[in-house]
Amino acid sequence: MRRLIARFIADQSGGTAIEYGLIAAGISVVIIATVNGIGTKLNTKFTLISTQLR
Repeated sequence: MRRLIARFIADQSGGTAIEYGLIAAGISVVIIATVNGIGTKLNTKFTLISTQLR
């Protein structure tokens, strides 16, 4: 029983999975923010072009 508990405490594979999950979440936030910013700028430019063509 002690070996089982000691092996469970020493196992760090779950921590690695959590770290990778946090890294993926951080990258996702950066991508979403960038795409959102570019989308807003493109929308403004297309609206300006549309207005000038009328």
